[in-house]
Amino acid sequence: MSAAVRLRGATKSFGAALVLDRIDLDVRPGEFVCLLGASGCGKSTLLNLVAGLEAPTAGTVSVRAPRPAFMFQDHALFPWLTAGGNVELALELAGLPKARRRPEAERLLEVVRLGGAYGKRVHELSGGMRQRVALARALAQGSEVLLMDEPFAALDAITRDLLHEVLADIWERRGPAVLFVTHNVREAVRLGQRVLLLSSRPGRIAREWRVDLPRPRRTGDPEAAELAGDITGHLREEIRRHARH
Repeated sequence: MSAAVRLRGATKSFGAALVLDRIDLDVRPGEFVCLLGASGCGKSTLLNLVAGLEAPTAGTVSVRAPRPAFMFQDHALFPWLTAGGNVELALELAGLPKARRRPEAERLLEVVRLGGAYGKRVHELSGGMRQRVALARALAQGSEVLLMDEPFAALDAITRDLLHEVLADIWERRGPAVLFVTHNVREAVRLGQRVLLLSSRPGRIAREWRVDLPRPRRTGDPEAAELAGDITGHLREEIRRHARH
């Protein structure tokens, strides 16, 4: 299988409700793909199919990595563990020997710009710091595929900007395939190589954009702003179409 993630005719229903309809999608190794769409269009359900948390009603979902790493909107850290302990737990589950876990956890915290935070408890960390620990924990799984479900949606603009820089830097250096769900068009343009727009329920791939802009990107760059404006127009039309139904 050449693709890191491949969906063919992937369909998902919950009872009589058709959520995703015949999704065909390839994500290449090392590719960064962003998913946009109106609320309820099935973006998170698509990630759940790729993660193996849900089975498709019809069609196939194939992932080259044995187990994709998943980062949620909520950090989902264990509050009784330190920042380093949360990362070490992921390393333990990945099979890393005990003697190597702390050095590797400290290294991963350095990667997400949290050097020195190993011993901090979750309640001592800001929202942005918690999300960086969650990112380090996801990276600790060593997967070729990273699934991200609106991981920065709850953060303020300045913290989100920092996390964009951290994630872009990690992706460029480590090269996992990333499937990233967001409602933020500018975020998608800043981070992604491709942006996919899902139609309102049932979710189908309605439109695709290739983002051939130089990095590092800023959301205020003229070319990025122009592309974001075009995508926003199509997203608004899709939301209006959904409202009419």
